[in-house]
Amino acid sequence: MSELSKKDRMKIPRQPMPEQDPALRRSNFEEVNLGFTEELAKMEALRCLQCPKPVCIDGCPVGVKIKEFVDLVSKGEFLAASAKIKEDNMLPAICGRVCPQEEQCEAKCVVGKKGESIAIGRLERFVADFERDQGGMRAVDIKPKTGRRVAVIGSGPAGLSCAGDLIQMGHDVTVFEALHELGGVLLYGIPEFRLPKEIVKAEIDSLKNLGVNFKTNAVIGFTDTIDELMSSGYDCVFIAVGAGLPNFMNIEGENLNGVYSSNEFLTRVNLMKAYKFPEYDTPVFNVKEKNVAVFGGGNTAMDAVRTSKRLGAKNAYIIYRRSEIEMPARKEEVHHAKEEGIEFILLSNPKRFIGDENGWLTGVEITKMELGEPDASGRRKPVAIQNSEYVIEIDMAVIAIGNGSNPIIQKTTPDISFNKWGNIVVNEDTMLTSKPGVFAGGDIVTGGATVILAMGAGRKAAKAINDYLNTLDN
Repeated sequence: MSELSKKDRMKIPRQPMPEQDPALRRSNFEEVNLGFTEELAKMEALRCLQCPKPVCIDGCPVGVKIKEFVDLVSKGEFLAASAKIKEDNMLPAICGRVCPQEEQCEAKCVVGKKGESIAIGRLERFVADFERDQGGMRAVDIKPKTGRRVAVIGSGPAGLSCAGDLIQMGHDVTVFEALHELGGVLLYGIPEFRLPKEIVKAEIDSLKNLGVNFKTNAVIGFTDTIDELMSSGYDCVFIAVGAGLPNFMNIEGENLNGVYSSNEFLTRVNLMKAYKFPEYDTPVFNVKEKNVAVFGGGNTAMDAVRTSKRLGAKNAYIIYRRSEIEMPARKEEVHHAKEEGIEFILLSNPKRFIGDENGWLTGVEITKMELGEPDASGRRKPVAIQNSEYVIEIDMAVIAIGNGSNPIIQKTTPDISFNKWGNIVVNEDTMLTSKPGVFAGGDIVTGGATVILAMGAGRKAAKAINDYLNTLDN
């Protein structure tokens, strides 16, 4: 069947992803997408035209050999397919779940020009899960030890990607994580129903097995400065701390009880398991049979509002100042949210929060908006409609309008250059900062972006760090 003609391959429809029923999943934290079966995976892979010049690779920030791994899937050689992916991506089970393939590799897919593109992300997830279910991660080749030591600050996608490449190059790598658990935003920022924590743990364990050393509860800038790390024997440092400082709207009532940043809300639930309180020590606002509003239109907003629904919210709203077309969230996440009963209040912007005499949130005053001319982001700018205000009764609010950069490293390492937004300035070709031997990548450089873009930065930095370390030997 793998010898199908191009015409026959084009006739095969995109295979559906098995999912939990919405009526069941909106009250549990189990994964929504259940994953392809072997039969579905092979059928989906057969849709690939095996283009002589596969442009889908151009859309992948880490350069996965998509044509080759998909061909291996079509032949049922799943372990070989996983090995092929891992030549460029050490975290395929994660990327297959949370990366916006529809805007990257799948957007470039030739099949998608006349129909639906190949489900590259779902195939990536399938082979990674298949390998894990078959008894764990397979060994990869590691070059002889160089004796060089690299400190990676942050165990999110950029840090893990960089560490994975550097350990294979023969360098000793230690990853420093500020929290008590490893994974960074993959752990505290993405809910269990989108990215199970056991998947993150398995990917990190594979790096441990390769020899990467991890240290938790290490807030670099406080426990040790970058200068102290380098003076203690590290030849290079890679900064991958992300952008974890929440942005707020700076409106009246934002300090009322019941108003959360998305960072705090999701960290309490995802990392500290507040949904199991008092079995776990960290509580979260009890939203059972109450009204929750989440402000924002990105994936984090979708994560927060869908989490509130699973915690028992009676009504869960997304309030966004633009229309659905301008929403930066993945279409799949918006679709899933609607299936789960989330109400979208669009072209609306909060004017002030309203509280009672005890300082508890009771409502939000909303202004209706209309779209004007495009702004710097290319999206049409929302403009307030005069005298359009109205009030929605809510018991909890979550602010999910983006994040800034934590200033700890900026305050303790003055010879690293930062821009006006607090992001580290780097050479875009090498990810080298203004400080010799110190590199940076991911959200701390770009501002909030995607997992795969952060991983791409980590890989680019690893190559540049390897080149830099080689110059030290000469």
